[in-house]
Amino acid sequence: MAYRQLWVGHDVAQEWKGGRRVARSRGGRRRGRGAVAALAAILLVGGGYAAADAADVVPGVLTTTPPVPEPAPFPQPTAAPAEPLLPALDPDVPPPSPDTLTEISRELVEDVRTGGDVGVVVRDARTGEVLVDIGGAAPRTPASSLKLLGAVAALDALGPGHVLRTTAVMGEPGQVVLVGGGDVLLTAGEARPHDAVGRASLRDLAARTAEALDGQEVTVALDDTLFSGPRYAPGWGGIDLDFVMPIQPIAVDAGVSPEGGYQDDPALAAARAFADALRAEGVTVRGEVTRAVAPAGATELAAVESAPLRDVVAHTLAVSENSVSEVLARLVAVADGQDPTFAGATRAVLARLAALGVPTDGVTLADTSGLLVENQVPTAVLADVMATALDPDRPDLRGAVTGLPVAALEGTLSTRMHNAAAGVLRAKTGTLLSAVSLTGLVLDADGRLLVFAVVADDLELGGVGPARAAIDEWAARVAACGCR
Repeated sequence: MAYRQLWVGHDVAQEWKGGRRVARSRGGRRRGRGAVAALAAILLVGGGYAAADAADVVPGVLTTTPPVPEPAPFPQPTAAPAEPLLPALDPDVPPPSPDTLTEISRELVEDVRTGGDVGVVVRDARTGEVLVDIGGAAPRTPASSLKLLGAVAALDALGPGHVLRTTAVMGEPGQVVLVGGGDVLLTAGEARPHDAVGRASLRDLAARTAEALDGQEVTVALDDTLFSGPRYAPGWGGIDLDFVMPIQPIAVDAGVSPEGGYQDDPALAAARAFADALRAEGVTVRGEVTRAVAPAGATELAAVESAPLRDVVAHTLAVSENSVSEVLARLVAVADGQDPTFAGATRAVLARLAALGVPTDGVTLADTSGLLVENQVPTAVLADVMATALDPDRPDLRGAVTGLPVAALEGTLSTRMHNAAAGVLRAKTGTLLSAVSLTGLVLDADGRLLVFAVVADDLELGGVGPARAAIDEWAARVAACGCR
């Protein structure tokens, strides 16, 4: 298959690990020039993360297109890239015809595979002009496209370079308190300094703490009071719990147990791993781990830091990580003085978006990961959030764009769109048993950058695969369109 786009060819291998789909991408080849090449670089800078969307593990064949032939090895960077910025969009590149794009979109709405009730919004990224609006004002179930709202709110509230600190402090005499600061991507083993997952290590924290203790015998306590309220959102149950951990401010590997599934108490499991690591450093740890509140002004013994928030957001969007998405929203609540609960998190996210100029009329949030059908967001709002993240005056929000997976190459799009959209489309996927969404941006055949959102949320049981295939075909038509 020959691709028009600028970056093509990543062969993506998939495997199942711990009940979740993991993809590995390698290779690529490049062509293009000038402003188009610069624009496509924004579409294509990414981390190669891959796993399954919340319900993107629904069985079914999504495409029969054969994989791209094995490419040349992809060059490995020698240094961490700077935060990518959006280059100026070329005003001489003509916008597509709204009439033609609307005709293409109406065919998607009328496609029997989409259930006949679809919201479609397409905007010009440079001018903000709405080119297509079919049912854009109607609230719909966005599935995991909802994660974009929390991602933008978190980048706005905390900043792209913000890091989450996990600390060990002195509590009562002879007591070490492990204080959770919101990092649920800790590792119990060797730190992975170039990854979002495992950037901070409990083993490192224990080694530094042991040095500070200088031979003291201690007990270990856990302070996970940064968050409060129920650990599960009202309405979560059944299969939902196969895709999200109990929401707490500290965890190893997003709460996933080494045996598979989620820990019943990820925070306590992390504290026990820290106590074991202290013992491995030669510290005598007495008794079992308990819970306690760290004293105000407690002496800090040691700390480890997460990846910058932009990288955490990128990981969350690329693999559609439900647990981290919920934690990010909870951190927005903490930053803004809201209750650090599910209700406080949804209020804080909506307040942040409203302050950014995103209209929130018609938005109802039951969680911030998109697991619940009770979440209702107009398709136009999803497009507005995407356009806000592209605002050249707000480069701090850009991580919500560059973190999106690339069609046919990365994350939840690694096995999708081996068509004209491959390599020129970035998007957040969303899939529930009755809803499919896709929200992102695409470079059309003339090099015009478009923002889009599509939501189909009236699907019959078993209709997810066909609806998703129809949306992928629509995306390919938009990408291939020199529609004037």
